[in-house]
Amino acid sequence: MSELTQHWTPTHGDPYRPVAYRPARMPGEESLARAADLRLRMDGRRTVRSFSADPVPEQVVRDAVACAATAPSGAHQQPWTFVLVKDPQVRARIREAAEEEERLSYDGRLGEEWLAALRPLGTDAVKTHLTDAPALVVVFQQRYWLGPDGEKRKHYYVDESVGIAVGMLLSALHLSGLAALVHTPSPMRFLGEVLGRPENEKAFAVIPVGYPAPDCEVPDLVRKSLDQVLIEV
Repeated sequence: MSELTQHWTPTHGDPYRPVAYRPARMPGEESLARAADLRLRMDGRRTVRSFSADPVPEQVVRDAVACAATAPSGAHQQPWTFVLVKDPQVRARIREAAEEEERLSYDGRLGEEWLAALRPLGTDAVKTHLTDAPALVVVFQQRYWLGPDGEKRKHYYVDESVGIAVGMLLSALHLSGLAALVHTPSPMRFLGEVLGRPENEKAFAVIPVGYPAPDCEVPDLVRKSLDQVLIEV
């Protein structure tokens, strides 16, 4: 069985079994060139709220999820589940429930400070991206491991682990030519109900995936410069 087709099984309590790790060292010049190219390409990533309905290659999305699933996690417990939602009717149900919660939020539940922070982004309670985008990736965090017999084991650093995985998913999608958005309706309990997820899973984010619409617009934003985010000691 190849590395790409192996299936994980719980390792809780297993002894430490090291294996050799000897990756080839990349020549310095190649490393510099790749880093510069990656920085340039990632600087072109934008959060998109206006999607084309054109279908995307599903294998690209699957491969991006596979990349996300290589993220580091607390005690290597990999506490994530990615649900790829393609069914238009299911996406419509998600949008209906999300907009109901968003209307309550924008009508006052968020508070003026949060609404003021959102104002430059031009967002509102209407979430067309949930039905316009041809696919949604709904990310769930597994608060604990749930065995087939009902056995439970605590997971550690769940928020951090799933957050890293989502970042890697966004990068993989962008570098593969697709656009995405991180949507976090609050509360998100309805997602587990609509998608029939088990009791140990809690919705973390909804990520519409697709191509930008022909008339897509994004906010005129400026990212912090490197010297504003990096401190060297």
